[in-house]
Amino acid sequence: MTDWAAFAGFAGVVLGLLLLLAHASKSIFSEVPDDVLVQQFDPERPLKRRPGRDGWLTETTADGGVDTTGTVPALTTATTALERKWEAVDVVSADGERRDGHSHNEMSTASLLVNVALSQGLFGALLVIGAWYTQIPLSALGLGGDSVTLRMLAVGTGLGVGLYAVNEVGAAFGERIGIGNSEELRKALAPDSVAGWAVLLLLVLPVIAGFEELLFRAALIGVLSTGFGISPWLLAALSSVAFALGHGAQGPGGILVTGMLGFVLAATFVLTGSLFVVVVAHYLVNALEFVVHEGLGVDWV
Repeated sequence: MTDWAAFAGFAGVVLGLLLLLAHASKSIFSEVPDDVLVQQFDPERPLKRRPGRDGWLTETTADGGVDTTGTVPALTTATTALERKWEAVDVVSADGERRDGHSHNEMSTASLLVNVALSQGLFGALLVIGAWYTQIPLSALGLGGDSVTLRMLAVGTGLGVGLYAVNEVGAAFGERIGIGNSEELRKALAPDSVAGWAVLLLLVLPVIAGFEELLFRAALIGVLSTGFGISPWLLAALSSVAFALGHGAQGPGGILVTGMLGFVLAATFVLTGSLFVVVVAHYLVNALEFVVHEGLGVDWV
Protein backbone atom coordinates (compact mmCIF):
# COMPACT_ATOMS: atom_id res chain seq x y z
CA MET A 1 0.00 0.00 0.00
CA THR A 2 1.30 3.41 -0.96
CA ASP A 3 2.39 5.57 1.97
CA TRP A 4 1.96 9.06 0.55
CA ALA A 5 2.58 10.85 3.84
CA ALA A 6 5.86 9.05 4.48
CA PHE A 7 7.18 9.94 1.04
CA ALA A 8 6.04 13.56 1.45
CA GLY A 9 8.04 13.76 4.67
CA PHE A 10 10.98 12.09 2.98
CA ALA A 11 10.89 14.59 0.11
CA GLY A 12 10.64 17.45 2.60
CA VAL A 13 13.81 16.33 4.36
CA VAL A 14 15.69 16.10 1.04
CA LEU A 15 14.42 19.55 0.07
CA GLY A 16 15.58 20.98 3.39
CA LEU A 17 19.04 19.46 2.97
CA LEU A 18 19.29 20.81 -0.56
CA LEU A 19 18.35 24.33 0.53
CA LEU A 20 20.95 24.20 3.30
CA LEU A 21 23.56 23.11 0.78
CA ALA A 22 22.47 25.91 -1.56
CA HIS A 23 22.85 28.44 1.25
CA ALA A 24 26.36 27.16 1.96
CA SER A 25 27.24 27.41 -1.74
CA LYS A 26 25.93 30.97 -1.82
CA SER A 27 28.23 31.98 1.03
CA ILE A 28 31.20 30.40 -0.71
CA PHE A 29 30.68 31.85 -4.17
CA SER A 30 29.11 35.20 -3.36
CA GLU A 31 31.22 38.12 -4.45
CA VAL A 32 32.39 40.62 -1.86
CA PRO A 33 30.92 44.13 -2.44
CA ASP A 34 33.43 46.82 -3.27
CA ASP A 35 32.37 48.98 -0.35
CA VAL A 36 33.43 46.41 2.22
CA LEU A 37 36.93 45.84 0.83
CA VAL A 38 40.03 47.52 2.19
CA GLN A 39 43.51 47.47 0.73
CA GLN A 40 46.45 46.29 2.79
CA PHE A 41 50.00 46.38 1.52
CA ASP A 42 52.62 43.74 2.17
CA PRO A 43 56.04 44.46 0.62
CA GLU A 44 57.12 40.85 1.22
CA ARG A 45 54.59 39.34 -1.19
CA PRO A 46 55.61 38.34 -4.77
CA LEU A 47 55.14 41.06 -7.39
CA LYS A 48 54.09 40.97 -11.02
CA ARG A 49 53.44 43.84 -13.41
CA ARG A 50 49.88 44.19 -14.68
CA PRO A 51 48.82 47.77 -15.46
CA GLY A 52 45.31 48.79 -14.45
CA ARG A 53 42.74 50.06 -16.90
CA ASP A 54 41.95 53.33 -15.09
CA GLY A 55 45.15 54.02 -13.20
CA TRP A 56 46.60 52.28 -10.20
CA LEU A 57 44.70 49.65 -8.21
CA THR A 58 42.07 49.11 -10.90
CA GLU A 59 43.36 45.55 -11.38
CA THR A 60 45.39 43.10 -9.36
CA THR A 61 47.25 40.03 -10.49
CA ALA A 62 46.63 36.55 -9.15
CA ASP A 63 49.49 36.98 -6.72
CA GLY A 64 48.31 40.40 -5.61
CA GLY A 65 50.78 42.62 -7.51
CA VAL A 66 49.58 46.00 -8.78
CA ASP A 67 51.05 48.74 -10.92
CA THR A 68 51.46 51.93 -8.91
CA THR A 69 52.96 54.08 -11.70
CA GLY A 70 49.69 55.95 -12.24
CA THR A 71 48.11 58.61 -10.05
CA VAL A 72 48.73 57.56 -6.45
CA PRO A 73 46.54 58.70 -3.56
CA ALA A 74 47.98 59.40 -0.14
CA LEU A 75 49.06 56.19 1.60
CA THR A 76 50.54 55.29 4.95
CA THR A 77 52.70 52.21 4.49
CA ALA A 78 56.12 51.00 5.63
CA THR A 79 57.39 51.72 2.12
CA THR A 80 55.38 54.36 0.28
CA ALA A 81 54.05 53.64 -3.18
CA LEU A 82 55.99 56.63 -4.54
CA GLU A 83 59.28 54.99 -3.56
CA ARG A 84 58.50 51.71 -5.33
CA LYS A 85 57.39 51.02 -8.83
CA TRP A 86 55.55 47.96 -7.58
CA GLU A 87 53.58 47.11 -4.48
CA ALA A 88 51.94 43.88 -3.29
CA VAL A 89 48.35 44.11 -2.20
CA ASP A 90 46.07 41.89 -0.15
CA VAL A 91 42.38 42.44 -0.60
CA VAL A 92 40.79 42.01 2.80
CA SER A 93 37.10 41.96 3.62
CA ALA A 94 35.62 43.89 6.52
CA ASP A 95 35.78 40.81 8.73
CA GLY A 96 39.53 40.51 8.16
CA GLU A 97 39.48 37.55 5.75
CA ARG A 98 42.15 37.86 3.11
CA ARG A 99 40.97 37.81 -0.50
CA ASP A 100 43.64 37.24 -3.16
CA GLY A 101 41.11 37.32 -5.96
CA HIS A 102 40.00 33.87 -4.81
CA SER A 103 38.18 32.74 -1.70
CA HIS A 104 40.04 30.70 0.88
CA ASN A 105 37.18 28.24 0.43
CA GLU A 106 37.97 27.85 -3.24
CA MET A 107 38.01 24.27 -4.47
CA SER A 108 39.57 22.92 -7.63
CA THR A 109 37.30 22.32 -10.62
CA ALA A 110 37.73 18.56 -10.32
CA SER A 111 36.84 18.64 -6.63
CA LEU A 112 33.76 20.73 -7.31
CA LEU A 113 32.58 18.42 -10.08
CA VAL A 114 32.99 15.38 -7.85
CA ASN A 115 31.29 17.16 -4.94
CA VAL A 116 28.31 18.21 -7.05
CA ALA A 117 27.92 14.81 -8.70
CA LEU A 118 28.11 12.95 -5.39
CA SER A 119 25.82 15.29 -3.43
CA GLN A 120 23.15 15.54 -6.12
CA GLY A 121 23.46 11.85 -6.91
CA LEU A 122 23.10 10.95 -3.23
CA PHE A 123 19.99 13.10 -2.86
CA GLY A 124 18.54 11.55 -6.00
CA ALA A 125 19.27 8.04 -4.75
CA LEU A 126 17.56 8.84 -1.45
CA LEU A 127 14.44 9.97 -3.31
CA VAL A 128 14.42 6.82 -5.45
CA ILE A 129 14.81 4.62 -2.36
CA GLY A 130 12.06 6.57 -0.62
CA ALA A 131 9.72 6.16 -3.59
CA TRP A 132 10.43 2.43 -3.72
CA TYR A 133 10.00 1.95 0.03
CA THR A 134 6.71 3.86 0.17
CA GLN A 135 5.50 2.16 -3.04
CA ILE A 136 4.89 5.32 -5.03
CA PRO A 137 3.44 4.41 -8.44
CA LEU A 138 5.60 5.33 -11.42
CA SER A 139 2.73 7.26 -13.00
CA ALA A 140 2.73 9.69 -10.07
CA LEU A 141 6.40 10.40 -10.76
CA GLY A 142 5.78 11.08 -14.44
CA LEU A 143 7.21 7.74 -15.53
CA GLY A 144 4.15 6.19 -17.07
CA GLY A 145 4.09 4.09 -20.23
CA ASP A 146 3.99 6.97 -22.73
CA SER A 147 6.29 9.34 -20.88
CA VAL A 148 9.53 8.24 -22.57
CA THR A 149 9.12 8.39 -26.34
CA LEU A 150 10.79 10.05 -29.32
CA ARG A 151 7.97 12.59 -29.35
CA MET A 152 8.69 13.47 -25.73
CA LEU A 153 12.39 13.72 -26.57
CA ALA A 154 11.58 16.20 -29.33
CA VAL A 155 9.34 18.22 -27.00
CA GLY A 156 12.04 18.30 -24.32
CA THR A 157 14.72 19.32 -26.84
CA GLY A 158 12.65 22.16 -28.25
CA LEU A 159 11.70 23.34 -24.78
CA GLY A 160 15.30 23.23 -23.58
CA VAL A 161 16.60 25.31 -26.48
CA GLY A 162 13.76 27.80 -26.05
CA LEU A 163 14.32 28.10 -22.31
CA TYR A 164 18.02 28.66 -22.87
CA ALA A 165 17.19 31.60 -25.14
CA VAL A 166 14.76 32.99 -22.56
CA ASN A 167 17.39 32.52 -19.86
CA GLU A 168 19.88 34.61 -21.85
CA VAL A 169 17.33 37.36 -22.46
CA GLY A 170 16.41 37.36 -18.78
CA ALA A 171 20.07 37.58 -17.75
CA ALA A 172 20.64 40.50 -20.14
CA PHE A 173 17.58 42.33 -18.83
CA GLY A 174 18.70 41.71 -15.26
CA GLU A 175 22.08 43.26 -16.02
CA ARG A 176 20.37 46.35 -17.42
CA ILE A 177 18.29 46.92 -14.30
CA GLY A 178 21.11 46.11 -11.90
CA ILE A 179 20.15 42.63 -10.68
CA GLY A 180 22.59 40.56 -12.66
CA ASN A 181 23.15 36.93 -11.75
CA SER A 182 26.41 35.67 -10.29
CA GLU A 183 28.53 33.53 -12.61
CA GLU A 184 31.03 32.42 -9.96
CA LEU A 185 29.66 28.90 -9.57
CA ARG A 186 29.44 28.30 -13.31
CA LYS A 187 32.97 29.55 -13.84
CA ALA A 188 34.25 27.41 -10.97
CA LEU A 189 32.67 24.29 -12.50
CA ALA A 190 33.90 25.01 -16.04
CA PRO A 191 36.51 22.37 -17.04
CA ASP A 192 39.81 23.14 -18.73
CA SER A 193 40.32 19.79 -20.48
CA VAL A 194 38.48 17.50 -22.87
CA ALA A 195 38.12 14.87 -20.14
CA GLY A 196 36.70 17.47 -17.79
CA TRP A 197 34.10 18.54 -20.34
CA ALA A 198 33.14 14.91 -20.88
CA VAL A 199 32.61 14.45 -17.14
CA LEU A 200 30.59 17.66 -16.93
CA LEU A 201 28.35 17.04 -19.95
CA LEU A 202 27.93 13.27 -19.64
CA LEU A 203 27.84 12.82 -15.86
CA VAL A 204 27.49 15.93 -13.71
CA LEU A 205 24.84 17.83 -15.67
CA PRO A 206 22.63 14.76 -16.29
CA VAL A 207 22.78 13.97 -12.56
CA ILE A 208 21.83 17.55 -11.67
CA ALA A 209 18.94 17.66 -14.14
CA GLY A 210 17.69 14.23 -13.13
CA PHE A 211 17.75 14.87 -9.40
CA GLU A 212 16.29 18.38 -9.49
CA GLU A 213 13.43 17.36 -11.76
CA LEU A 214 12.78 14.26 -9.67
CA LEU A 215 12.48 16.45 -6.57
CA PHE A 216 10.89 19.69 -7.76
CA ARG A 217 8.59 18.29 -10.41
CA ALA A 218 8.00 14.56 -9.82
CA ALA A 219 7.95 14.54 -6.01
CA LEU A 220 6.68 17.99 -5.11
CA ILE A 221 4.07 18.16 -7.88
CA GLY A 222 3.31 14.69 -9.22
CA VAL A 223 3.30 12.73 -5.98
CA LEU A 224 1.66 15.39 -3.79
CA SER A 225 -1.11 16.14 -6.29
CA THR A 226 -1.82 12.44 -6.85
CA GLY A 227 -1.61 11.38 -3.22
CA PHE A 228 -3.34 14.32 -1.53
CA GLY A 229 -5.54 15.79 -4.22
CA ILE A 230 -3.81 19.19 -4.12
CA SER A 231 -4.04 21.37 -7.22
CA PRO A 232 -0.96 20.65 -9.38
CA TRP A 233 -0.88 24.32 -10.42
CA LEU A 234 -0.63 25.46 -6.82
CA LEU A 235 2.14 22.93 -6.27
CA ALA A 236 3.82 24.13 -9.48
CA ALA A 237 3.94 27.67 -8.10
CA LEU A 238 5.21 26.62 -4.68
CA SER A 239 7.81 24.23 -6.04
CA SER A 240 9.08 26.93 -8.40
CA VAL A 241 9.71 29.23 -5.43
CA ALA A 242 11.67 26.44 -3.73
CA PHE A 243 13.50 25.77 -7.00
CA ALA A 244 14.52 29.43 -7.22
CA LEU A 245 15.73 29.51 -3.61
CA GLY A 246 17.78 26.39 -4.31
CA HIS A 247 19.81 28.44 -6.80
CA GLY A 248 20.74 31.24 -4.42
CA ALA A 249 24.40 31.04 -5.44
CA GLN A 250 23.41 32.63 -8.76
CA GLY A 251 22.51 35.93 -7.14
CA PRO A 252 19.22 37.91 -7.16
CA GLY A 253 18.94 37.93 -10.94
CA GLY A 254 19.66 34.22 -11.13
CA ILE A 255 17.04 33.46 -8.49
CA LEU A 256 14.39 35.46 -10.37
CA VAL A 257 15.13 33.93 -13.78
CA THR A 258 15.47 30.43 -12.32
CA GLY A 259 12.11 30.76 -10.60
CA MET A 260 10.41 31.67 -13.88
CA LEU A 261 12.15 28.88 -15.78
CA GLY A 262 11.20 26.50 -12.98
CA PHE A 263 7.53 27.38 -13.37
CA VAL A 264 7.70 26.72 -17.12
CA LEU A 265 9.22 23.31 -16.40
CA ALA A 266 6.57 22.69 -13.75
CA ALA A 267 3.77 23.64 -16.16
CA THR A 268 5.27 21.35 -18.79
CA PHE A 269 5.32 18.49 -16.30
CA VAL A 270 1.67 19.10 -15.39
CA LEU A 271 0.57 19.26 -19.03
CA THR A 272 2.61 16.31 -20.35
CA GLY A 273 2.79 14.14 -17.24
CA SER A 274 6.33 13.25 -18.32
CA LEU A 275 9.41 13.52 -16.13
CA PHE A 276 11.56 12.68 -19.16
CA VAL A 277 10.54 15.86 -21.01
CA VAL A 278 11.57 18.22 -18.22
CA VAL A 279 14.81 16.35 -17.51
CA VAL A 280 15.85 16.73 -21.17
CA ALA A 281 14.89 20.42 -21.19
CA HIS A 282 16.66 21.13 -17.90
CA TYR A 283 19.82 19.38 -19.08
CA LEU A 284 19.93 21.36 -22.33
CA VAL A 285 19.53 24.71 -20.56
CA ASN A 286 22.50 23.93 -18.32
CA ALA A 287 24.63 22.34 -21.05
CA LEU A 288 24.10 25.17 -23.53
CA GLU A 289 24.93 27.76 -20.89
CA PHE A 290 28.24 26.04 -20.10
CA VAL A 291 29.20 25.35 -23.70
CA VAL A 292 28.31 28.81 -25.03
CA HIS A 293 29.77 30.90 -22.20
CA GLU A 294 32.62 28.79 -20.83
CA GLY A 295 33.43 26.58 -23.81
CA LEU A 296 33.05 29.06 -26.68
CA GLY A 297 33.61 32.21 -24.63
CA VAL A 298 30.49 33.94 -25.98
CA ASP A 299 28.89 36.62 -23.81
CA TRP A 300 25.52 37.84 -25.07
CA VAL A 301 25.19 40.60 -22.46
